[in-house]
Formats: sequence, C-alpha cells, structure tokens
Amino acid sequence: MRLFGFALFVLLLVSEHSVFAEALDPSLKLVRAARAQVGVTVSYNPAYVRLPYPGGDVAPEQGVCTDVIVRAYRTALSIDLQKLVHEDMKSSFALYPKQWGLKRPDPNIDHRRVPNLQTLFRRKGASLPVTADPADYRPGDLVTQMLPGNLPHIAIVSDRRSADGKRPLVIHNIGAGTREEDGLFAFPVTGHYRFAPISSSSL
Repeated sequence: MRLFGFALFVLLLVSEHSVFAEALDPSLKLVRAARAQVGVTVSYNPAYVRLPYPGGDVAPEQGVCTDVIVRAYRTALSIDLQKLVHEDMKSSFALYPKQWGLKRPDPNIDHRRVPNLQTLFRRKGASLPVTADPADYRPGDLVTQMLPGNLPHIAIVSDRRSADGKRPLVIHNIGAGTREEDGLFAFPVTGHYRFAPISSSSL
C-alpha cells in the first residue's frame, strides 16, 4: 500500500511538473497554439484580403501557411507578426524581397508572405543552420521549405514524433487546412529559425 501511495505521489509530481513546464515554456505554448488550429482552419485560400491593423486576420476556417505562424504567435506569445513585419518594412523597405512589385509596405499581405517572414527572422537574429539532422529541430522552431513550382512554405516544428520516432512532426497548412504531419524533410529546407519568444514591444 505504501509503495502504491509513493508511486501515485511520483506520478502526480511528474504530471504537475509537466503542466508547469508547459506553462512556462514559450516553445510549447507556440506548438499548442498551432495545434489548436487543426480542425478549425480547414481550407487553403491565398486570396488578397483587406485586414484590420494591427491584429488583422482572415476568417479562421481558411488561410495559408503563414497564417498558422501568425496566429500561433499571437495566441501563445502575444507577438503580432503583422505589426512587426510592417514596422520593419517601413523602416527598411529596401532590404525586403521585391518580387511582388510593391512600392511601399502593405499590412494586408506582407506578413502573409514567406520571404518577408524569413527576412524579418534573419534581421532579428533568429536564423539557425539548416541541417539534415532531426535532432537540430526543436519544438516551436520554424522551418521554411521550397515546394514544387518554387512555392515557398513555412511550418512549425511539433513536440510529437513521426511514426518511426525518427523525426519531429510539423504543423502547417500546405493546401488542405492546418494539419500535424510528418513533413519536416518532405521538401527541401530553405530556412530554420528560432524566433525570440519575447513581447513585441521589445522587438
């Protein structure tokens, strides 16, 4: 009986520690916020939409890969990537990609484009080496990929593993709504970022 009581105590202690650790760990909060979009965002829609600023978003049932990231950061860490991208583009527009032919920042769409997020993350010192070692990719990390047709993509690294246990899953919207899948190395990785989980006012 004493052994059972001790085992129960240890189990409760471990459980409480896990919950406490998750509450404090920004990366896990980010993963949970991304996972919460699964079953909510059920379609992929890249249409241009006029958005409120700051805090603007398209309808929650739709979006693109970048919307998964933007929503997760807002929900988990109160970081508004729409605002951060827009402010950085206003001050350093020449340093951002030009393939869309824009003459000035556009807060309706800039934060929803993968190359712009990559530029922001690089400028904030969030870049990490791109490797083929799954152990280098931690929960909450951001990974960019190049899909067929030269389509840039972005995903959040999960805390869950692939069926064979060799790779972390990713949470992303690659065309059919937000999903958690074994896709870390499904396409060429073009970027790896660990974006500082601090308040947007400090960035």
